[in-house]
Amino acid sequence: MEGLDIKQIRKEYGAKCAVDSISFQARAGEITGILGPNGAGKTTAIRMIMGITAPDDGEIQFSLNGTTYPGVPKSMVGYLPEERGLYKEARVIDVLFFLAGLKNVDKAVIKERAMTWLAKFGLEDYATSKIEQLSKGMAQKVQFIASILHQPKLIILDEPFSGLDPVSQDVFKAEIRELANQGATILLSSHQMNIVEELCDRIFLIHQGREVSYGTVQEIKEQYGNYRVIVWAHQDIHEVVSLPSVAHYNQPGSKRWVLTLKDGVRPADFLASIPSTATISELSIARMSLHDIFVKIAQGGINDETDLEDSPMGNHAELA
Repeated sequence: MEGLDIKQIRKEYGAKCAVDSISFQARAGEITGILGPNGAGKTTAIRMIMGITAPDDGEIQFSLNGTTYPGVPKSMVGYLPEERGLYKEARVIDVLFFLAGLKNVDKAVIKERAMTWLAKFGLEDYATSKIEQLSKGMAQKVQFIASILHQPKLIILDEPFSGLDPVSQDVFKAEIRELANQGATILLSSHQMNIVEELCDRIFLIHQGREVSYGTVQEIKEQYGNYRVIVWAHQDIHEVVSLPSVAHYNQPGSKRWVLTLKDGVRPADFLASIPSTATISELSIARMSLHDIFVKIAQGGINDETDLEDSPMGNHAELA
């Protein structure tokens, strides 16, 4: 397998174990999400992957073109940090020249690539502007360009969509996917679960320094995501909410109920068990979103009032 291979890495700071023997793979050509609540150990793991700090135990390997490296060569890493680190008084093009030059990219190549990327993001007219003159979203685009201008083989993106409007988010998503299609190994950390669910091929969930789950989005949904049912009715639906297949429910509105089905219950079986006397006007079923699963398994809670009405995965059924 080409890409990043994390094997039982561990890091302690005094009496605190920040990362507790975690293992996962991030494959070349794929986008792997590394997710967890604040303080879960994500930053420590990323710092070890980048070689900023060494693990106390375990191995980090990176494979490319048949060669396996102990750790990731710094020249192969592109990193977009959550906090912006651009020089505010410097011009955009000068920042890009400086940072790409640190990776030994030829000046002529830097100029060509920089102008191409600036044009992609509609920033070609700002090449000679100072960073401090840019909006938050524009500065984020420049920092993204700086992180990938040297064509890294491992790209680590920490909250890359911060400060971006919906149109710019779509552009970022398309470019990140294209970088993966070109063979880059991409690690993505974000709290915007809807984007993670849409973009990532695999997910690694970490909580309190330990692995919670690792797999494709679909595998995680199948493992942890029982179904959520939204029911609209003009009368009480006690005969529905009391069915053995219902784990729990609440009534956030006078005519709307939110039901969570028990693990392993199939939507078809639930629908077949609904009494014909039930006065239901509309019903929708969908698996829990990645956000709900994250809350459930990483923080020990679940929000029953999560609205699935607009979920792209929802299966809506109008009932007479």
